[in-house]
Amino acid sequence: MSSRALRRLRGKQRGQEALDGGDLTSADGQEEQEEQEEEAILQPNTTTRKTKKNKNQKNLSNIFELICDAENEAENLSANEDAEKQDGNGDVGIVKSDNKDVDKTEEKQEDISAKSLSGDKVKKKKKKKKKKVTAGDSQEDIADDDIDALLETIEQSNGLTLQNEGCGGSDSRPAIYVEHRNLNPETELKRYFGARAVLGDQRPRQRQRQFHRSTWMTIPKDTWPRFSRPGISMTLLQSKDGLQYFTFEHGRDYQQVQFKFLDAVESMDPNNIVALLQMNPYHIDSLLQLSDVCRIQEDQEMARDLIERALYSFECAFHPLFSLTSGTCRLDYLRPENRAFYLALYKHMMFLEKRGCPRTALEYCRLILSLDPESDPLCMLLLVDFLTLRSREYHSLLHLYQDWEEHRNLSQLPNFAFSVALSHFHLSQQEDMDPEERHRYRHKADLLLQNALIMFPGVLMPLLDLCTVQPDAAVSSHAFFGPKSQMGQSPALAELAGLYVGRTHTLWREGGVLLWLEECVKEVLRRVDTKDPLVEECHNKRKQRYQSAPRNIHRHVLLSEIKEATSTLPLEVTTQPVMGFDPLPPLDSVTSYTRPERQHVGASSESTLSLFFRSLLPNFNLQAEQRQEDDMEVARAGRELNQEVNRLMVAMRDMLANIQFQEPPREDNPDRDEDEWD
Repeated sequence: MSSRALRRLRGKQRGQEALDGGDLTSADGQEEQEEQEEEAILQPNTTTRKTKKNKNQKNLSNIFELICDAENEAENLSANEDAEKQDGNGDVGIVKSDNKDVDKTEEKQEDISAKSLSGDKVKKKKKKKKKKVTAGDSQEDIADDDIDALLETIEQSNGLTLQNEGCGGSDSRPAIYVEHRNLNPETELKRYFGARAVLGDQRPRQRQRQFHRSTWMTIPKDTWPRFSRPGISMTLLQSKDGLQYFTFEHGRDYQQVQFKFLDAVESMDPNNIVALLQMNPYHIDSLLQLSDVCRIQEDQEMARDLIERALYSFECAFHPLFSLTSGTCRLDYLRPENRAFYLALYKHMMFLEKRGCPRTALEYCRLILSLDPESDPLCMLLLVDFLTLRSREYHSLLHLYQDWEEHRNLSQLPNFAFSVALSHFHLSQQEDMDPEERHRYRHKADLLLQNALIMFPGVLMPLLDLCTVQPDAAVSSHAFFGPKSQMGQSPALAELAGLYVGRTHTLWREGGVLLWLEECVKEVLRRVDTKDPLVEECHNKRKQRYQSAPRNIHRHVLLSEIKEATSTLPLEVTTQPVMGFDPLPPLDSVTSYTRPERQHVGASSESTLSLFFRSLLPNFNLQAEQRQEDDMEVARAGRELNQEVNRLMVAMRDMLANIQFQEPPREDNPDRDEDEWD
């Protein structure tokens, strides 16, 4: 038994002794009290295990009850004494002795009551403190509610309304606002399946988990190698116009590892990269390159784990002033040290989208766009609309379109022209909206989709083909949507159209969306036949614009790996080697350190005897035997071979596209010999 339980038992016994001190009670009353005391003492021993948890509360309540009973009995005794004195009955000696006993019992009861009162005061103070704390919290909540109510009334009086539906925040936030909690995929998975299903297996493991630095983007795993700083750091270059420009830097040891990695890549052997990672488990470019190898080998779990490890290494190297959510931190893609961070974020985003977390992937897309929104090196504007539609953040897409249309001309991109119309259509289908507002959204959606089809007519037929929909004869035979519309568009526009169709065709397969598309196509054909002036205007725009796609669009197409878009890439892109750790590097890169020249020691083709005689000459040098001209000739030959192979592939593709199969003879052919099948 613990010391606390012993003290409570002693206090209980003292309270019971104070009640047993009265001699004026009758014998029957004493026997009844003794029986009650024995039952009170024996009662805790008969309780079950469940009542042992509340034993402290029961003992305290019993002591207070006993004290109250003692006070009541003392009052009854004093009343009986006064009655006996008035009646004159009884012996004087007995009365005096009784008075002494009563005085003693009263003194004991006063001492017990004083102790109990002091204990009650302490407990009451604690209770009052708790009540004050809860009262303070409730007052703060009430104050917050009052402030919110006042703000709502002020905004309503000024004619402003809060449009929080669908956007997840107020309109005062920027269009590419990033939140920390949305960077964790568990937040989205909890919304779908519940916290118990997501964290059920992780809760018992957290007690045995090692200490790791808290991060926002990834959660370190116990299966990872022990983290030691690989030699990457981040520095603040300058602060200008409210923006902070940062850059990653490589230490000397990390530069030596980077040179070894480049040698391993040139060897074309993934085992060399694995061996390098065993010695340097947090080398960024090795993790990115090996992740691509695992993904090609269909080991998606290992590929995703390597990308998360790279992001963890980056986040541990962040500058104290660098923030993922401020929207004012910039990273220049021209520096090779920063490109790996962009690529790691992009690959992690694509894994999240395939995993079924489009809302988390959208947050990473906004993060990449916020690092350099002006140049947009990975061209995230071609992807943000798809992720927004998948996560059903329709108001967010409209907010971005309204804010950036003026200075970025988003309507000239096929993905925004069609996706904004599709978002208006989905908003018009919401049942909790007013009928007038739904009608307004539907009318806006019809107009936007018709304008998009007039501006980009080459999107319709490939879209219907991927949706496995047979178009109407009036549509397929019309000159506006026929094969001429696809053949007449420029390669840059064909690249953008193929990228959008290959990525978002699943969003157009819904029954209601296809019916709406059919209605708009019929209306477009009517406007084309009536020679709407918008048709000629859009035709002139297509001729003047989309002459050539910039380098960031080619880089985005290569990273997307969408075959409808990669087949339209120009030869100057497909003929050069593409590395997974740095696809299509910028032509004006800013390099902080260069790779030293390698000294190739090749085996001589001469015999041993001739080599011996040549070594007797005074000007003999074995290192100079490997000439640079031979290396240049080999490189030139390899480049020409690569170009010839690509030209052959293009010719084969054109030949297969122009193959036409002859139809079999019909039964009504008069020239067929009747005895041909006999």
